[in-house]
Amino acid sequence: MALSEDEIFTKVQDALVDALGVDDDETTRDATLVGDLGAESIDFLDIVFKLEKAFDIQIPREELSPEDILTNSQYVQDGVVTADGMAELKKRMPWADLSKFQENPRVQDFGNLLTVGDLCNYVNSKVNQ
Repeated sequence: MALSEDEIFTKVQDALVDALGVDDDETTRDATLVGDLGAESIDFLDIVFKLEKAFDIQIPREELSPEDILTNSQYVQDGVVTADGMAELKKRMPWADLSKFQENPRVQDFGNLLTVGDLCNYVNSKVNQ
């Protein structure tokens, strides 16, 4: 049975509140996981675990964190993601809104890209295939 966007958001929100110790009202769809909610790399393991459990899905690490693209000299020049790199990110992460990142695609800023809404879109793509 397919889940509605609201059902997915509620479960994602619950996972983030539990994993990050933030309040419900902080976890809006536009909130960034790192900048707004303070997620650190270790927190992403907990978030992934909680989402896998809540939705009965498997989340391969490379789907949420395309480090192989961001560390590949074919896709990064002088700390900036190239056009080929952006194309690869868009192909790998169709659920993420990369428009802001594309304006200034510095690798160091990528970690602050993902929003709660992006995470909901990702989960939706997994549970409502």
